[in-house]
Amino acid sequence: MKLGFFTMPIHPLDKDWRLSLAEDREAFLLADELGFAEAYVGEHVTDQAENITSCMLFLASLVHDVRQMRLGTGTVNLPNSHPAAVAGQVAMLDHMLDGRLNFGISPGGLLSDAEVFGSLDKNRTEMFVEGIDMVLDIWSSEPPYDLHGKHWQISTRKTMIPDIGQGIIPKPLQRPHPPIVVTAVAPYSKGVVAAAARGWDMISANFLLPKWVATHWPQYRKGCEQADRVADPANWRVAKSVFVADDLDTAREYALGPDSPYRFYYKQIVTKMRLSGRSNLFLEDPAAGGPDPSLDELLDKLVIWGTPDKVADDLLAFREQVGDFGTLLYASKDWVDRELSRRSMILLAESVVPKLETAVAAEAR
Repeated sequence: MKLGFFTMPIHPLDKDWRLSLAEDREAFLLADELGFAEAYVGEHVTDQAENITSCMLFLASLVHDVRQMRLGTGTVNLPNSHPAAVAGQVAMLDHMLDGRLNFGISPGGLLSDAEVFGSLDKNRTEMFVEGIDMVLDIWSSEPPYDLHGKHWQISTRKTMIPDIGQGIIPKPLQRPHPPIVVTAVAPYSKGVVAAAARGWDMISANFLLPKWVATHWPQYRKGCEQADRVADPANWRVAKSVFVADDLDTAREYALGPDSPYRFYYKQIVTKMRLSGRSNLFLEDPAAGGPDPSLDELLDKLVIWGTPDKVADDLLAFREQVGDFGTLLYASKDWVDRELSRRSMILLAESVVPKLETAVAAEAR
């Protein structure tokens, strides 16, 4: 099992922006030092807590310091940008990273972003599909471009001067393009079927109940079958909120206590989901209805915490529930306590993952 890193991130509203950006960057560098295989960062323009406004700009700041990991956009919210801009920027970043870029994409889920970019009342899923199709068309075709969609028009036919390179959008270093990854945020996601059929891979979100995460693999397999593609669990990434400490009391307090960054994170997530009418994600049986679970109940179901031994056992139990997957993405939270946050990542990489690998290898024999 590979170990990866994912952050949205969600920071306290009154935290100095410079400090939160510096800590997020430090977390990526630590992940690289610890041998994490890949790391993703999200983006939102209109969220004071989720305050990385461009995942590509953030990743560009790491180009010369991250030595081993692949870096991923998590995600580029395609309805918010012109496809030609996305195509050019992703191609440039892929070259800057010497071909170590994963291209994470989504329609974007933050309603205030949709409003500010003028797509609140539009079909953002339709915009997402048109946007990625145009990006891929740009990379697979030769100029001059002549792409006509419902939401965007792309052409350099009138102004192209090939002798001097004018009117030509660059292609990525990885051909035909960087690996494309989508985030699954709903039970039985139909988007996963469509993505797998197109050769893309998936990340299961860390705020889904384990029973809903388990619904993603059959959907992925279905999409792979449609494309005569082998459905390999090694291509499935599962994000999970995990905290590891040297002693149980410290782990419990930092993961569940009143000042816990995990509590703050899920309070933010639950509030947003309720306002967007999606709080049924947190119900064991959405059809039956009933009151939303309390924050304490959600933390109990969604956060794995403890000493290395306890966390290893709990992650193996989680894997037993959701199925085999290739990469565990450590879902980072705000560094309320810098040393405890760093220690959690170190213990996960150096103490927990070896236990997981031993158990998975024994299971395979």
